[in-house]
Parts: sequence; structure tokens; C-alpha cells
Amino acid sequence: MQKKISSTPFRGTAEQEAQLQSIIAANKHDKSRLMAVMQEAQGIYGYLPLEVQNMIAEGMEVPLEKVFGVATFYAQFSLTQKGEVHIAVCLGTACYVKGSGTIYDELQSQLGIAGDECTDDGRFSLAASRCIGACGLAPVLTVNDEVYGRLTKDDVAGILEKYGK
Repeated sequence: MQKKISSTPFRGTAEQEAQLQSIIAANKHDKSRLMAVMQEAQGIYGYLPLEVQNMIAEGMEVPLEKVFGVATFYAQFSLTQKGEVHIAVCLGTACYVKGSGTIYDELQSQLGIAGDECTDDGRFSLAASRCIGACGLAPVLTVNDEVYGRLTKDDVAGILEKYGK
């Protein structure tokens, strides 16, 4: 799956930037620490928007293309903001065959966002995921760390209601 770049406006704080600049300063002498700095940056911001990638590139004195390349190559990095309630729908083969695509479409409709987006209030985000290893429960989605299985599109409204939608 290709990573999507966040369409949500960047809302970093001065405190977050100060924290990141401190991490960069402690590591900029060693270019091999780039990935570690990126991991810590994601821990601060929750994702790696272009603005944060720029700060890392400038502070570590590496090309932005290198930071972006690492961020898009490794699955651990996200270029999109995650909501307080992060929903991931498994689109692996077993789930897809059993209707997860329809569930994903229904979530997009009810949340008013596309995949890899976050609602304007930062409350909900939606993503497609690869197989999560719960094929016997297909189709499956996760809400934060909670797994929901054997779903139909009719289950979507009730799940969202549980999380305040």
C-alpha cells in the first residue's frame, strides 16, 4: 500500500518543536541516528508531517529526500495524523473476500473522511490495514487496540456510537 501524505493542517506546538530540536541537537553529530530521531519525532507528534521532516532534515543536515525516503520505506512511520479514535479496517484477502471493502466504504461515508485521513476535530481517523492475523473472525477492524470481527456494514453505526460518533 502506498503511503498517503496528510491533508490535515499541521498543528504542532512550540513545546513539541523544542522537544524535537533537543533530540536533533543530541544526535546530529551521527547521521546513522536519523531513523532513531524520526522514531522519537513520531512519538512527539504522532506522525511525520512534511513540516517535521523538514525540521529533521535541516537539523540533521541530511537531504529532505532522505528523510522522506526512510519515512515512506518503513511501515512503522506514518505520514498522516491519527485521531484519538483510530480505526483500521483489514483489507487482507480473507477479510476483503468477506466484505471488508464495504465496511471501509461505510466508515468513510459515516465519518466524512477518506482513508488515511483524520476528522477536522482530531477525534477519528481511518486507515486500511494489511492482515492482522484474525482471519477466522473476518471481516475485522480495530478501534485503537480493540478488535471487532464478523462484521457487516450494518455494524458500523453501532461501533462508531460506542466511541461518541
